Amino acid sequence: MQARHVLADGFGRIEELVAEALDGADDALLVRRPDPEANTLAWLAWHTARVQDAQVAPLAGVEQVWTAQGWARRFDLPFDDDAHGYGHTPDDVARVVAPAPLLLDYLRAATAQTLAYLERLTDDDLDAVVDPGWDPPVTLGVRLVSVLADDLEHAGQAAYLRDLLDRTP
Repeated sequence: MQARHVLADGFGRIEELVAEALDGADDALLVRRPDPEANTLAWLAWHTARVQDAQVAPLAGVEQVWTAQGWARRFDLPFDDDAHGYGHTPDDVARVVAPAPLLLDYLRAATAQTLAYLERLTDDDLDAVVDPGWDPPVTLGVRLVSVLADDLEHAGQAAYLRDLLDRTP
């Protein structure tokens, strides 16, 4: 098995986890919080897709699907198009309001672009330095694993939050 196939399997799992967390969630559940500072299901799903889209698109040399496919207009969030959730305050988190199908469709579009990029890669490509500003310099393989790990972490948070919300009146 080539490394790109392992990466593709990992990125494919994100969608499954997020879909399960969003399954049957109505608009009220998507924005419900266990406390005023917590992330919401809507924000976690949106941020998961945005992280992948914003970080993988430049590596692939393509425009983010967020803007290229009109997702920014469909979501109509009160943020700049380059926003992806890093540094968001609890008030910013509350501004991410979107129905589950829209959230999942955007994640699917971002994942499709990621998988198309991974299909073009060879194992040697993964050794290319993409950020020399670190010691050691960051390679493409390390960056992709970093994005994958971040997305899996957020997908897991969404799964945990969904279970918590389902059990809390």
